[in-house]
Amino acid sequence: MTSLKDFFLFCSGADRSILDRVPSDENKYVGIGGTIFFTGVLATLSAGYALYTIFDGYFAAIVFGLVWGLMIFNLDRYIVSSMKNKGGFFGNFAIALPRLAMAVLLALVISKPLELKIFEKEINAELIVMEQETYKEQEDRVQARFADNIEASEREVNSMQVEVDAKTSVRNEAAAAALAEADGSGGSGIRNMGPIYRAKKAAAEQAQAELEATLADLQPQIDAKRADITQYRADAASATAGLERGAYGGMAARIDALERLASRSDAIWFASIFITLLFIAIETAPIFTKLISPSSPYDNLLNEHEHVYAMAAKETMTERGNNVKNRLRLHTEVGIYQTTADIAAKKAEIDATLRRHRESLGERGFGLG
Repeated sequence: MTSLKDFFLFCSGADRSILDRVPSDENKYVGIGGTIFFTGVLATLSAGYALYTIFDGYFAAIVFGLVWGLMIFNLDRYIVSSMKNKGGFFGNFAIALPRLAMAVLLALVISKPLELKIFEKEINAELIVMEQETYKEQEDRVQARFADNIEASEREVNSMQVEVDAKTSVRNEAAAAALAEADGSGGSGIRNMGPIYRAKKAAAEQAQAELEATLADLQPQIDAKRADITQYRADAASATAGLERGAYGGMAARIDALERLASRSDAIWFASIFITLLFIAIETAPIFTKLISPSSPYDNLLNEHEHVYAMAAKETMTERGNNVKNRLRLHTEVGIYQTTADIAAKKAEIDATLRRHRESLGERGFGLG
């Protein structure tokens, strides 16, 4: 039990040398350390599941999941341990605000993969629908590449076929009129093959000749266009069959599936929101604990400990600053005095030289007189 308590105190980032002097605060920091530790565990599981979804391998998921969990654990430990209770709610809140923002961001990152795992069965069912929609969309895009050519060829075939059908209808009507005139069922109503029949027979033969000429001209084109249409459809079918049907269900697809489910189901939407809020509460709990807790003996001792070092550092820096100032003043004043003395000595030397020069000139002038 003592080892577990020591471990949680380590997780909290508390200074044991100070905490040992105020054992009444141990439970507070044991709770904070436990929260930080289990947040790291949840981060490990979350990252492990996310990476397993990406790499489809246990080894990579375990290794990177542990690395991610340790990173989150260390970051949470630093965030909490770096908060110092200086007294005053608003002052402490200003200190805690960027840490709260970081904690919320971490909670969102950690919660999403675990949400995907919680709703895994519903997501898998939705992924089947999404996969079918994706494949149908791919097939439609492939078909669209050939649709214009097929439609154009079909229009040409239909246009030529209309012309053939018109000629065929004219031929049939002319042949029927000639036959009705011959058997007396139509036309003049007299059964004979007289001039009227021969005229209608000639018209039928003319219509047949025109039909044959039209067929001779258009039927090869119709057959060629129909062959093109058959080839286009075969190419479209081949391209559709050649589409890659890779595994569908990566991280992005699962997030998209969860959003689709949440948009259709209020229950899933509320559950997703509550899971996210739960992780935010867990992640920010140590920060809020330190924020709303009154200044404890541990905080006072820690502030005193840091104040001693701060004052000692300030004293040392002030002493060093004064020493530097004194040395600068010494060098400055000595330099000024030395320069002044040098100037005076140089002036005296120049004056002596001038006197000797004048005396020398005087002696020379006396001798000439």
